[in-house]
Amino acid sequence: MPVIDIAKCPVKTGTLYPSPYAEMVAGRSSIRLGDAGGLTQFGANLVILQPGAMSSLRHWHHAEDEFVMVTEGECVLVQDAGETVMRVGDCAAFPAGNPDGHHFLNRSDSEARFLVVGSKAPRETCVYSDHDLMLEVDQGAVRLTYKDGTEWQGPR
Repeated sequence: MPVIDIAKCPVKTGTLYPSPYAEMVAGRSSIRLGDAGGLTQFGANLVILQPGAMSSLRHWHHAEDEFVMVTEGECVLVQDAGETVMRVGDCAAFPAGNPDGHHFLNRSDSEARFLVVGSKAPRETCVYSDHDLMLEVDQGAVRLTYKDGTEWQGPR
């Protein structure tokens, strides 16, 4: 049985987001557990949020499902309908194609962690609910656009 030693996995910081959005997720990092285990059909990431950090811009996926389980601390899930406090053991699921954008905030004074499991579609479009921004992935190539599909040139 291939056991993954989390302590030996690199911690990823940074984002594909352009400025000014990249700065909005300062304090977020992740450990790519699925990559460490050689998985190719789905991703499994342990996301770490420092106090005050945000997991991502509020978003939804056209082609990929996401599943989240809080493993440490407390997070606030933000969706179209409002906010939900999530604690250790709480889970949330985000089916592909549901245009209800989501993200997680750490409003506590302690680190929070959650496991994200998601499918790896060869073609994907991620829509950012609160910003005129989309991320398109095609066989690993990433393209940023406005919601009308034109090349992203900066906030407008």
